[in-house]
Order: sequence, then structure tokens, then C-alpha cells
Amino acid sequence: MADRSFLDWPFFEERHRDLAAALEDWCSKHLPADHGDVDAACRGLVRDLGAAGFLKHSGGDALDVRSLCLIRETLARHDGLADFAFAMQGLGMGAVSLFGTDEQRAWLEKTRSGAAISAFALSEPASGSDVANMTTSAEKDGNGFVVNGEKTWISNGGIADLYVLFARTGEAPGAKGISAFLVPADTPGLEIAERIEVIAPHPLARLKFTDMRLPESALIGQAGGGFRVAMSVLDVFRSTVGAAALGFARRALEESLARVQDRKLFGAPLFDLQMVQGHIADMALGVDASALLIYRAAWTKDMGAARVTREAAMAKLHATETAQQIIDAAVQLHGGDGVRKGSVVESLYREIRALRIYEGASDVQKVVIARQAMGG
Repeated sequence: MADRSFLDWPFFEERHRDLAAALEDWCSKHLPADHGDVDAACRGLVRDLGAAGFLKHSGGDALDVRSLCLIRETLARHDGLADFAFAMQGLGMGAVSLFGTDEQRAWLEKTRSGAAISAFALSEPASGSDVANMTTSAEKDGNGFVVNGEKTWISNGGIADLYVLFARTGEAPGAKGISAFLVPADTPGLEIAERIEVIAPHPLARLKFTDMRLPESALIGQAGGGFRVAMSVLDVFRSTVGAAALGFARRALEESLARVQDRKLFGAPLFDLQMVQGHIADMALGVDASALLIYRAAWTKDMGAARVTREAAMAKLHATETAQQIIDAAVQLHGGDGVRKGSVVESLYREIRALRIYEGASDVQKVVIARQAMGG
């Protein structure tokens, strides 16, 4: 079993330790899920996580970031798809949790119970990291809006029951002219234009909007305030991406420790080689350093910080980049078995790569950190 001594760190309260223990027990009985049909697997995982009560942490009046991180880390260590299913319920409804009206927040009962699946529709074909450059438009029309454009790389695209959509409403140029909307999946004019396959299978899609009409009540927060909504959501959930990477890294270290003890080379355990001990030491160091950065960011946010831009960027950057290195080392220590399709470390190798891109690519996080260091 992976090291759990970090739960004794002062970042955590007894309720966090109880949550981690309950989830660990649930994971040992229910994961990994059958990934044969990815859409069905995600629907089943959302349903089961909701029935077990873990999705109650994904949204609501107060988002406890330490709980979000603990859940993502634990789920990722057991099954990357389970982490994905949980994470998207939180990210998808983050805008509603933070800025939604009472009518919009009624959806939280469904997403927190697992009865509805949510999605976060921000990226576009020509606008990923440069959010302010989006072109999807929502033009005012009477008492509502008419939406035209496309979104892509949308997690849960094609299986979601509702989308939080960001579109240009034109109050001002750039970031100040974007608004957020809550859009049920059956809204006329919304089309699943393409399902996207990636190296670690998850439900992803390109969405197309053609004269899609939305009522005034679909607006989340203020018109023109969508960029602030999006950044506030990412400010909460960016640390949790690092937590998922940490879960992958812990699993890679766990698998590697077993491998180097069981595998014999020249009549002795692989671990007896000093070079191997060096790899294990680097992996263990990387895991603890990432955990410290992640739970510092989560604790800081939970203690009432308005923004944790610097802390969250550091946590995501270090944890995702370090996890990639740890998992690569795990593959190397497993030799040919490390690249055998379906093996644990081969699966981890495919899972980790996307985390260095989504919710703020590593290069963008470096820019954010540098600007924060300069006081900007």
C-alpha cells in the first residue's frame, strides 16, 4: 500500500483522514473499473461515486480543496478513469458552485448524487491557453442569447447532461467581453460534432453551436464576467490536477518498489544495485516534494485566501512534470514489462501525459509563476 504518513501533516484535520480512509476502502472494493466501454464506465463511475457519497465534495456552498485533492490523488492511484469521472463533476459545476443562482444551483443536487454528468466547455480549436482569444459568440437577442461557434477537447463531451459554456458577449474587447452560461445537453442547436480519441481513453468531444438560443437565466454571474468565473474555477481546481498526478506517481513508486524487490538480477534483488536505489530515491523525493506543494496550495485556499494563483501553478507544474519523470523511471525499472499493453505502469505512462497540458500547460504555468514572482 502507498505511503499514507503524509496524512499526519498539519495541513489536514481529522475529517480529511476519515475521508481518505473511507475512500481507500471503497477503492479497494470497486476499482479499477472495466474500461471496455469508456462512456459506460464513466457513467457507472459517476453513479457509484455519487451513491457512495463522495461526489458531495465536488460542489456546493463551500469547496474544500484539501478534500478535492485527497479524493483525486486516491482515485488516480487506483484508476485514472475514476479520477476523471470525479474531477469533471467538480470542474464542470465549479462555476455554478461559486457563482450560480439558486435556480442554477438546483442542478448541484443531481451532479452531487451522480444523477447528472457535467462538463466545462472553455477551449476552442484556435483558443486553448489564450482564453481571451475565444470566438464562440453569444449575441443578445430579446430576453436571451443566440450562440454560434465551436468548443473542442471538452471532457465528458457526448455523455454530459449539462455544460458550463463560455462565449463572447462583447461587453469589451478580450477577456472582459466573455460570459458564462449553463446549457443543458438537449438544448436545440448544440451538436456533438466529433468524438475525440486520445492515448488514455476518456470521453472527449468537439461541440458545435448553431443558432442555439439560451434564456437570460442561463447566464452565470454577470455579463462580461466569464473570464473571472473561469479563472476562479481553475484557481480552485488547478491544484487538484497536481493531486491526480501525485496519485499516478505514488502508484508508479509503489509498483517499482515491488518490482525491484521481487525481480532478481545476477542472483540478487534488483534493489541491491546502487543505480536502482538512486532511481527509487529520486522517485520518493519527487513524490514528497509534489505532495508538499499540492497540500500547501490546497490549505492556503481553504484558509480563506482570495486567490492561490502562484501556489496552484507551482503545485500543478511540479507535480505533473515530476510524475512524468517518476513514471518514466518506473517503466525503465520494469524493462520489457513496462511497455506491455495493459500493464499498470504502461497505463500510467499514457495517463500522465495529458495532465501536463490541460487546465494550464506547463509552459503557461512557468509564465504565471514568473509574473507572480515579479509581483504581477
